[in-house]
Amino acid sequence: MPLKTASVLAFERKLDPSDALLSAGQWNDKSNSDGWPPVTIKLKSVRGTISNRLVAKDQDPIKLDAAIENPNLQKVDVAALPADADTLRVSFTLRVLPGTGKPSACNSAAYEARLLQAVSGYVETHGFSELARRYAHNLANGRFLWRNRVGAEQVQVSIDLLERGESVQHWDFDALALSLRNFEAGGSEASRDVVAALIADGLAGRRHVLLRITAFVRLGAGQEVYPSQELILDRGRGDKSKTLYDVNGVAAIHSQKVGNSIRTIDDWYVGATELGPIAVEPYGSVTTQGTAYRQPKVKPSLDFYNLFDDWLLKDKMPPLEQQHFVMAVLVRGGVFGDAGK
Repeated sequence: MPLKTASVLAFERKLDPSDALLSAGQWNDKSNSDGWPPVTIKLKSVRGTISNRLVAKDQDPIKLDAAIENPNLQKVDVAALPADADTLRVSFTLRVLPGTGKPSACNSAAYEARLLQAVSGYVETHGFSELARRYAHNLANGRFLWRNRVGAEQVQVSIDLLERGESVQHWDFDALALSLRNFEAGGSEASRDVVAALIADGLAGRRHVLLRITAFVRLGAGQEVYPSQELILDRGRGDKSKTLYDVNGVAAIHSQKVGNSIRTIDDWYVGATELGPIAVEPYGSVTTQGTAYRQPKVKPSLDFYNLFDDWLLKDKMPPLEQQHFVMAVLVRGGVFGDAGK
């Protein structure tokens, strides 16, 4: 009887970041940053203007003047450095978990056995070194800062290996010297590769790995900073137009957004030369562009499901770079069962 995809198939994520908390201080006082005050979120009321694209019937001068006479009143959340602080501090922890490729739920013993065979073959041949190198690079280059990294004068990323709550190893990186477009580390290669080796050991289950990542971003006194924005589905009239994320009053970046930045390692899709790495997603989805770069109906079919099924069900091992992609999706985790089977 031919092997079929399990109808229940789920994997837990193996890179588990915390929320990233924001605080503020002076660049020259980074050594005392544990005592820096948190960045808080404030409410601002603004009187905006009509600037959206108008349909043809509303472009009549009289109608436009009438619309502009009614101000676009908004209440929005904002976050900024204090007037006496020029540096943003962003801090979070990252747990690296073992068991990549072992499903948390699978209702087919035969399928699970074939899956574990394929994963163990990949690990024995290649290990997690390539994936870990890319994850470590995205920590060292500060990709998790998102908009806070843009236009910064200086960015330093510090990574600590924690054991029993204490730092036992420490590395510093000049984040702006590391590219967001590729994974070449230049003069920081040795330190980055040590961090990568730790991540690889954690994924392989050879040791417990808990990292603390701290970024210092020199922006300028009083400059606006960018925590995560909350998605409010049911806004009432008069509600805030923008709601920012906080943890007990401290401005923060969602753990999901931090995780998305760390797994932005996929440059194995068609067209990667122009766009650069994207986050590992089964269909190569980039929501900000409304595009899926791994279309199942476009040949060659490089979406996760076609690659995965060919590998497990048809014994057609993908090219090495696509094996990396499949394993990265398993590290990401998700529900991949075929309910139609």
